Amino acid sequence: MHHAAENHRLPFPILLGDIGGTNARFCILADESSEPIQFPNLRTADFPTIDDAIRMDVLEKTSVRPRSAILAVAGPIEGDEIDLTNCDWIVRPNALISDLGFEDVLVLNDFEAQALAAACLTEDYREVIGPSARPTVASRVVLGPGTGLGVAGLVHARGTWFPVPGEGGHVDIGPRSQRDYQIFPYLEPIEGRISAEQLLCGRGLVNIYRAVCAADGMDATLTLPSDVTAGWQSGSNRQAAETVSLFSTYLGRLAGDMALIFMAKGGVYLAGGISQRIIPALNQPEFRRAFEDKAPHSALMRQIPTFVVTHPLAAIAGLASYARTPTSYGIPTQGRRWQG
Repeated sequence: MHHAAENHRLPFPILLGDIGGTNARFCILADESSEPIQFPNLRTADFPTIDDAIRMDVLEKTSVRPRSAILAVAGPIEGDEIDLTNCDWIVRPNALISDLGFEDVLVLNDFEAQALAAACLTEDYREVIGPSARPTVASRVVLGPGTGLGVAGLVHARGTWFPVPGEGGHVDIGPRSQRDYQIFPYLEPIEGRISAEQLLCGRGLVNIYRAVCAADGMDATLTLPSDVTAGWQSGSNRQAAETVSLFSTYLGRLAGDMALIFMAKGGVYLAGGISQRIIPALNQPEFRRAFEDKAPHSALMRQIPTFVVTHPLAAIAGLASYARTPTSYGIPTQGRRWQG
């Protein structure tokens, strides 16, 4: 691995990839000014390796030959073999260089890419939750309830956006209301504790639903996150409706905690697949009420805007913005950039 200068532009055309637990999305950015060439979403389970996916679903479908790649992956980036948290793929940048002809490969964390998107998304790609406010050029936070729960900060300093990827989805979360105290004994802990990701992701919806049913002395009949959201949407299932309401409350509490930690006056951005699906629930009072309920700082919290990211390819948009103008972002590349 050679160490190039930080924020040195990668050579165009650039393959951009957003690789989550379930889906992978690829685009090619031919040059600085063009719109990305999009390829259909693919399911990671359909391809044994990421190399096969890139070869069959990108390289064979276009005559544009990418010279470099920027990949956002769900999982920590350590060493030359990058294991993805929720799928079987392993990213081996040296193999992408030797076998697929890339000259330069940069690997970022998926929530770093979501944070880049929060820096560059225009208002047509975000929906305001709660009081409307123009986000100021100040620190921001991204939370993404999806397959798991991703969290990233975005700090603005010296005219530059610095993403701060971390593991904020694994902080402790505790009961607060009387109803919480009835439900929490039935939640499934991990090694003795309830982490935010146990509640605020797809399987978290099901965990909350089961605990609500147990607290009500009922059998839990729904098994998938989509069953729970469907029961809430149709109004046919009271426990599912309460589950989505509690999910909104807990998400508001955690979003408020993260906003306090980062002093995120630039706003909190809700990404991830679940946020978009439950916008009507987030527009109910529970989310903002929980978000603002942070005495002695409730007045401050009322000033912080919250948004749902509605861009269908937000992480890719963030990577594209970085690829075009790397100097606008403080992205440390050491240990994460491979060159042929």
